[in-house]
Amino acid sequence: MLPILLGYLAGSVPFAYLLARLKGIDVRIAGSGNVGAANVLRTTGPWRGVIVMSLDVAKGIGAVAIAHMLAGGTALIALSGAAAVVGHVYPVWLRFHGGKGVAVAAGVFTVLSPGATAMAAGLFLIIAWITRYVSLASIAATLALPPAAWIVGAPLSVILVAAGTAVLILFRHRTNWSRLRRGTERRMGARA
Repeated sequence: MLPILLGYLAGSVPFAYLLARLKGIDVRIAGSGNVGAANVLRTTGPWRGVIVMSLDVAKGIGAVAIAHMLAGGTALIALSGAAAVVGHVYPVWLRFHGGKGVAVAAGVFTVLSPGATAMAAGLFLIIAWITRYVSLASIAATLALPPAAWIVGAPLSVILVAAGTAVLILFRHRTNWSRLRRGTERRMGARA
């Protein structure tokens, strides 16, 4: 259980909130209100957005690495990675108001199933490039990850955690999906 708790705590470090606050912006109320890299990019500029995204990916990688050192079993390591995503989405430090979990999940699955993550990341890049909608690219990559993990022969526990993580990330994107359907979603590069 310790690796899962540590995964949650690692995931809950609110880098988006902390870096935006250095510029005097509270991302919980600015822009989309989301505590994530895309909102930091829109509200504070590109370099902070890139740093937040990198740190969020590192949180996922770190959670899995810590679990690997402490546990060793694939199922517990995968659950610890999932806990990092949950920590990012519902961080204890910000009264459980966090981000959407995409970058943290990318870090987690980069370690757990690099081939599947590469496929999902490729799909993300193609859709983001063509449509300029980060949310649509995130949704597509999230949906692609569990079947990609199955295709590359990932362990069942990794596939199940990918599916569970996908459900959470899709739930967090429900307002984006509504805006996409209405044609009111912001495109990449649009300032808040």
